[in-house]
Amino acid sequence: MSQTSSSEPDPSAERRSELEKNLAEVRSRIAVACAAAGRDPGEITLIAITKTRPPADVLLLHELGLTDFGENKDQEAAPKAAAVATALADAGASAGAGAARSQPLRWHFVGQLQTNKASSVAGYADVVHSVDRVRLVRALGAAARKAGRELTCLVQVDLDTPADPARGGVPPGQVREIAEAIEAEQNLILGGVMAIAPLGADPARAFAPLRPCSLAVRAVNPAAAIISAGMSGDLEAAIGNGATHVRIGTALLGARRPLVR
Repeated sequence: MSQTSSSEPDPSAERRSELEKNLAEVRSRIAVACAAAGRDPGEITLIAITKTRPPADVLLLHELGLTDFGENKDQEAAPKAAAVATALADAGASAGAGAARSQPLRWHFVGQLQTNKASSVAGYADVVHSVDRVRLVRALGAAARKAGRELTCLVQVDLDTPADPARGGVPPGQVREIAEAIEAEQNLILGGVMAIAPLGADPARAFAPLRPCSLAVRAVNPAAAIISAGMSGDLEAAIGNGATHVRIGTALLGARRPLVR
């Protein structure tokens, strides 16, 4: 029976190399977009959207310097966040005191969120991007207080015309109402706004309302300056319209695969 040769490729090393290449390409795109917009690339937070990807990919990207990771379904996000936390703790224990968590790791929940999932999400998420109704604000506030945590919340803006309830969000005219509800809720931090470009629309034009929406939120809290917009196909247009956070999945991790736990 033949034995596995030590010269066979290491799948983990191959994946790390792939992710490193993709990360460099995405960062280059961000730099070019910022140059075109007269902005500093340091203003942009890159969020790796890791849905359908295993915890191993999160850990590899974290080793490569990424600190922010996003998920859109709690049933996948909760166990993945727990697995990543355990792996980082184990790695830190093996490396010795003071070595664990050399850089932060923040989880962003970016999908539509039902109120009955608020308690679970509040246990691991640092930022919730998809807040679009007062009932959800109150559920997240209660869950955050129970968990003894603070959650940064973004108002999701619906840029579709007419509005598309299936994609979530509130019309621009209702942004301030949700922002005021977040600001009033103990243990919630008003962070800013989030949006997804309408399907088939010119993203440069679609993202234009985000600056006025951001100003409406900053009228409630001047520190709420986050504009979360832009994905693999439209990050340049989002940065040109003031995005501070871009949510990148396919360009960073490759085409989606069936859910891997």
